[in-house]
Amino acid sequence: MDVFEQNYEQLIFLQDPIVRLKAIIVIDNSKLGPALGGCRMWRYDSEEEAIQDALRLARGMTSKSAVSGLPFGGGKAVILSHPGQGSREQLFRALGRHIESLQGRYITGMDLGTGVADMDWIRQETSYVTDTSGSLGAEGEFTAKMTAYGVFLGMKAALKRAYGTEALQHKVIAVQGLGKVGYQLCRYLHQVGAQLVVSDVDPERTQRVVQDFAAKTLPPDAILQTTCDIFSPCALGGILHDDSIAQLNCRIIAGGANNQLAERRHGDKLHELGILYAPDYVINAGGIIVTSVELACGDARTAEQEVEKIFDTLTNVFTIADNKGISPSAAADDLTMQLLAK
Repeated sequence: MDVFEQNYEQLIFLQDPIVRLKAIIVIDNSKLGPALGGCRMWRYDSEEEAIQDALRLARGMTSKSAVSGLPFGGGKAVILSHPGQGSREQLFRALGRHIESLQGRYITGMDLGTGVADMDWIRQETSYVTDTSGSLGAEGEFTAKMTAYGVFLGMKAALKRAYGTEALQHKVIAVQGLGKVGYQLCRYLHQVGAQLVVSDVDPERTQRVVQDFAAKTLPPDAILQTTCDIFSPCALGGILHDDSIAQLNCRIIAGGANNQLAERRHGDKLHELGILYAPDYVINAGGIIVTSVELACGDARTAEQEVEKIFDTLTNVFTIADNKGISPSAAADDLTMQLLAK
């Protein structure tokens, strides 16, 4: 889609020839507060691809903040990784200077390809950054754990809606993607006696989950077709499209990946097939909730309590969907628009 056809507040393309920085900052929406969203560093095939990724991710952050009742808008920063860049410190300090020039309209943090040290370098140039050393987001696996905890609670809400019980014991859960969030989710599921079927492109990750949580494994190209109660996409986005939906053999989809629907219409398609979809930006909001608590100077326990509200938020989305006779994805979008309109 042409970037001029998309409804966002600001798109900034940054270049610093000295350190060879190329980056994009998107402020999607700031009606509810400063745009909040992490900084991703990735090797894209083109600048257009990077822009589209930033726009899509920023829109997701707007929805997450709004539906979770957070006083923030949505934004995203993307650094285009390419050969010949300057030192990592120089790159992130240069980005920090650009963020400072926005005077608080955008607040960044960690994302794919970035870490605590990168945020510390940004901090040397601006205060509009989270996930720095000593923060909640920098505490080991805390953010991943809370994101997984939110998905775990969302699964229980979906089970209650689909089966009348939120019990996960003996339920078959197919987890696609065993990174930080996927691994922590498997831990929660194993603790309550769920039966795990897992898949990842990294054999070492797969073997770790097999050893730690007695999971069964499937090749990456077979996980979609397995018979299960819940399919949980926890890898890259765009996993739910015409071809993949035709292969599904599950009752519920509830996972930690961002932008799971290739197109909005695919949420309606799942609904037509009788598959209950937990909208991704509702169920995987644990990370941004942690960041919001951190910015309010809250502690880990406060963050956990706030993440626990995901169960009620998702239940509300399912209720709206039932009352209006629409898909949960459409209900979540409607709720988000109502909150932003206020």
